[in-house]
Amino acid sequence: MCAQRQSEDVIALNFHESCLRLSDVELLKGPHWLNDQIISFYFEYLEKRVFESEPDLLFVSPEVTQCIRMVSREEVGIFLDPLRATERAFVFFALNDNQAADRAGGTHWSLLVFSRPEKAFYHFDSSHNANVDSARQLVSVLARPLRCPDAQLRTGDCLQQSNGYDCGIHVLCTVDVVTKQIRKSGQVAGVRSARYDVIRSKRDLLLETIVQLGGRIK
Repeated sequence: MCAQRQSEDVIALNFHESCLRLSDVELLKGPHWLNDQIISFYFEYLEKRVFESEPDLLFVSPEVTQCIRMVSREEVGIFLDPLRATERAFVFFALNDNQAADRAGGTHWSLLVFSRPEKAFYHFDSSHNANVDSARQLVSVLARPLRCPDAQLRTGDCLQQSNGYDCGIHVLCTVDVVTKQIRKSGQVAGVRSARYDVIRSKRDLLLETIVQLGGRIK
């Protein structure tokens, strides 16, 4: 649940372990960069509602992904074991270029997807592979704890963003197309990138989802 922020920043939605405040919701209404809370909420919504009956899919919150990046390989299990990550066929990580372990931040989001059937990690980056170094570093930390030490890093087909703030929206829309591909073929290979019209409509769809779950958006 929510830690206290400013008292006037009221809660917009509590959903399982995710909490959105009105300040988070406001990020969906304009040309704003998405924060950890919005992405964590969407990942939990996918896990608890959309793919509730599909335990092969795991969506790791940005906060946990950031912690994994900052610890040694020997410590990664502290974060992965409670999620039963080694039992999952596909694991999704929202990757941020933030280099600080103790605070939120960063300037760019991309998506890393582990595919156990293909023994591969797929990196989807909407800004000319800007996060590729962070992706390589995360793969080097994750491969052995996920019991796939020989997994290769592949570059996924990803629509390129047309502005400086929609990288988080691209991540969420890419998650959608990748999960559809997995349902269709049992693998990530062959996935087609999201379309610009889908990117443009995603913020409104997220606001609708929040309202449908009993939240408030104003």
